[in-house]
Amino acid sequence: MSTKPTKNSTNLKQEAVKGALWTAIQNWVSQAGSLVVFFVLARLLQPESFGLVALANGCLAFMQIFLEQGFAQALIQRKTLEPEHLDTSFWTNVAIGVTGASLSFLVADWVAVGFDQPQLAPVLRWFSVIFLVISLRGTQQALLERQFNFKAIAARTIVGTLVGGIVGISMALTGWGVWSLVGQQLTSRILGTLVLWVASDWRPRLRFSLSHFKQLFSFGSSLLAVNFIGFFNTRINDFLIGYFLGPVALGYYAIAYRVLQVSTQLLVRTTSSVALPAFSRLSHDLPRFRSAFCSVTRLTSAIAFPIFTGMAVLAPQLVLLLFGQTWQPAVPIIRLLAISGMVRSISFFKSSVLIAIGQPIWTVRLKLLSVAINLIGFAITYRWGLQAVTAAIVIGGLVVFPVGQWAVSRLIALPLKQYLQQFAMPLLSAIAMIPVMILAQRAVISPVEILLLNRQWLSESGLFDLLSLGVLSSFGAGSYLILIRLLSPQIFCDFLEIGRLLLSKKSRKKTV
Repeated sequence: MSTKPTKNSTNLKQEAVKGALWTAIQNWVSQAGSLVVFFVLARLLQPESFGLVALANGCLAFMQIFLEQGFAQALIQRKTLEPEHLDTSFWTNVAIGVTGASLSFLVADWVAVGFDQPQLAPVLRWFSVIFLVISLRGTQQALLERQFNFKAIAARTIVGTLVGGIVGISMALTGWGVWSLVGQQLTSRILGTLVLWVASDWRPRLRFSLSHFKQLFSFGSSLLAVNFIGFFNTRINDFLIGYFLGPVALGYYAIAYRVLQVSTQLLVRTTSSVALPAFSRLSHDLPRFRSAFCSVTRLTSAIAFPIFTGMAVLAPQLVLLLFGQTWQPAVPIIRLLAISGMVRSISFFKSSVLIAIGQPIWTVRLKLLSVAINLIGFAITYRWGLQAVTAAIVIGGLVVFPVGQWAVSRLIALPLKQYLQQFAMPLLSAIAMIPVMILAQRAVISPVEILLLNRQWLSESGLFDLLSLGVLSSFGAGSYLILIRLLSPQIFCDFLEIGRLLLSKKSRKKTV
């Protein structure tokens, strides 16, 4: 039988690759822009301002769970869409948005009293507008993702981040204080929503279908449960560490987790955002579905494994350069969480697989298992401090991973051993980087550091730390590329194929 890819297969792969490219552009530009804006505002505003907005954002994040009730994923996953599905989804979101915004406005004073922060009330009232704005974009974004129009989604994020940052900095310079942060977020969300509406030619009609609502809700209800559990699972670690180990330990954990979060956002979510629409199109063709799943996780591991390994080795230099000497206790936490990052890099796609094949209930089960293991791990380890707690969190992820992969393998008829074997060479090549980087540290960096011992300004300016990172990263990357080229030439072929597709001049076919 011929293995030559069909025209439809090539078109889908090309759409997926270009979608991943635009998602990468979105992630890198928005993250870089957000960090620049954050650093500038941090020098213009008081910590109290960030604290107030952080509290308001926590309330907003909780209420936003109801807007992410799974309708968007249901629209992406369905093989056929009727106009009533879109209208029903849109007006359901609007109804939730109006209800949530009204509730936020009405209970703002009570929430402010509960936190003993009177200034929180007006901030929450303005944030209720953000909640309403968010409700207007869900259906439009789902359609654009279904069409693989990730260029428009990237434009939404980039425009919102940059213009919102300019507004926030301008307001801070003119003395608006906490309202600078509120203005930044309002501008970002409103502009982002407008960009999506301009990019999409679909417009809602005044109609609502109960039968279509039931179809969407029957699929989305499990995802709503996933969002609730995921919110709890993410926040519970912060709460428990802060309550039992104190704010200092929480600060170190927060810094380390932020490094993991940004790395995951840049490395993994680039492709995971494209995975759901791609997998949904292939759900009727199991052999191609399995092939796509294996390919995307193999390529992701080939990129993420060496980067998280390098992060673990270079954690001291990274912390010193980015955060300063005060944050050195966060180094072992970053090293532990780097292991979690490697597992996450190939675990993110399981959720997209389960949704695409209409089995989101498995995501709920895996989230519940993760919560239970985290709570048990914390109860056992908190008496030994932050490093023990972090180790328990990492071990919990290692325990959940094979369970989730077993479920996926069973549902798509993919032998577990065959799937795991594809990670062997990237993992071995990444581990082999460690002695190379340690040797480079001792043979190159340490002698140079001794020679420049009297150059105090190099250390204080951070130039030497930056130079060390560059040199050690180059040694690690070079050794990894040589090993992966020798041990797994198929991965090189995959990357060459991606490059060919990116350079292709073929136009994309937009289908709904």
